[in-house]
Amino acid sequence: MTDFAQDKIIVRPSQPTAKKLVKMRSFGIGEKSTVGISLITGIALLGIWWAISKSGLVPHLFLPTPEEVVRQATAVYNDGYAGASLGEHIYASLFRILSAALIACSLGIPIGLAMGLNRWAKGVLDTPIEFYWPLPPLSYLPLMIIWLGIGETSKITLLVLAMFAPICLSAQAGVRSLPIERVSAALSLGANRWNVFADIVLPSALPEILTGIRIALGVGWGTLVAAELIASTRGIGYMIMSASQFLATDVVFVGIGIIAACAFGFSLGMRVLEAKLVPWKGKS
Repeated sequence: MTDFAQDKIIVRPSQPTAKKLVKMRSFGIGEKSTVGISLITGIALLGIWWAISKSGLVPHLFLPTPEEVVRQATAVYNDGYAGASLGEHIYASLFRILSAALIACSLGIPIGLAMGLNRWAKGVLDTPIEFYWPLPPLSYLPLMIIWLGIGETSKITLLVLAMFAPICLSAQAGVRSLPIERVSAALSLGANRWNVFADIVLPSALPEILTGIRIALGVGWGTLVAAELIASTRGIGYMIMSASQFLATDVVFVGIGIIAACAFGFSLGMRVLEAKLVPWKGKS
């Protein structure tokens, strides 16, 4: 008789092979950084821009060269634009964005959490938020002027309305995605309602809230040009619109570059904040 006892097959968890790791990373799985790829892409885009602008296929009035944009940026930095220095334009825009973001967060986060926790709050507030959220800010810009005038209040209110909905809806989604088993386990261990909210609900919703703030900041920068249409004399959006009226395309490029740099800085700051506050995000 054949002794099958010596033919036992022991199955052990296999480690991913190099080929499997390559496949995993090709789908975005793994810890390898993509900074190098992003830098190469940025350099390639600058090269394409330089080649097209130098080729003469597009007049410089419509597409200035990178050298012309850098030269104009230096001139604006040294001499200012439209009666204000570059620092004053940047400060005006940052003040409006940061003020609106602070107001939108202080309203959107508690309201979104309340909508996620209470069906009455969701039923009452969901309809007006879903009604105005898809509307482009330019559609209610005239109302801001009629109701609030042409001062800073109307500009900041327009930005708050644009940024409020993403934050509120993200906070609500964060609460709704919480597994009910975790709440039940905490209650069975003697936790009260405040303990459940502070130790389970809020930490679980925090990744979604931070994502909503990142989206809201992007929407806010996109709305900035519209907000600064309201009788402004300072701001990056005002500088862009003023330059476009005089066909100063190089100044428009400078303004767009400043907004892109500021938005990138805000997004990078939010990523660092996420890494500090929710280090477990994406690890499960």
